[in-house]
Amino acid sequence: MHGLVRVRQFTQDDAHIFCTPDQIESEVIGVISLVQELYSAFGFKDYHIELSTKPDDHIGSDEIWEVATNALAGALKHKGLAYQINEGDGAFYGPKIDFHINDCIGRSWQLGTIQLDFSMPMRFEVTYTDKDNTEKTPVMLHRAILGSLERFLGILIEHYAGNFPLWLAPEQVRIMPISEKTNEYAMKLAETLKCHDFRVSTDLSDDKIGAKIVKAHGDRVPYMLVVGPKEAEQDAVNVRMRQSQQTVTVSVDQFIAKTKEQIAQKSDQLGM
Repeated sequence: MHGLVRVRQFTQDDAHIFCTPDQIESEVIGVISLVQELYSAFGFKDYHIELSTKPDDHIGSDEIWEVATNALAGALKHKGLAYQINEGDGAFYGPKIDFHINDCIGRSWQLGTIQLDFSMPMRFEVTYTDKDNTEKTPVMLHRAILGSLERFLGILIEHYAGNFPLWLAPEQVRIMPISEKTNEYAMKLAETLKCHDFRVSTDLSDDKIGAKIVKAHGDRVPYMLVVGPKEAEQDAVNVRMRQSQQTVTVSVDQFIAKTKEQIAQKSDQLGM
């Protein structure tokens, strides 16, 4: 067992697409686009692609394997992606494309996959009526983008070392009043941020503000809002950012506007 990356059971984001042989390339292009969009959003830029071809022990004719393999290769070329040929390592039921990412310490993990399947449609006796009015058997595409969700979460946590970008952080903002005199303002501010869909907490403990700040840095909270009588009077916040000693005082409206923009853009950069 190895944390989240080696578990006793796992959940996979598997889906199945039925299509005709001449639709394979366009459907695969769509799946590749989805893979690129999601990996980019999560900050994974270092990955390589393998195209696995027909093994010795396979089902289906050589002709359909050639059509299918060429379709996968055509989709990758259409997207302008470099790939390696993994000769003979396809599944017995069809060729496949695998996406391998490298984590923060250089280990390679196979996440996304696009696999063609000639077997299951035949076993389920699935047919469609072709344009020549004859019944034919479709091709099935197995597609998983993240693969095992548990393993993906383990890789993601290590990738960011817990320093998640703002849009992904479980706790996006922590409000820390300097003393109990501004507890009411802190709670009011928390409600305002929650109304704007922020994931926010309030540290109303008796600890001194220095201790609250140290704890928030240790918890890797992206934004820490220090509030005292001056901030309460001006409807403002003193902003500290994770892994930074610098602070800046801005209005509550400015803070909301700036951080919502960062969330919308899925930016991995913090700043006011």
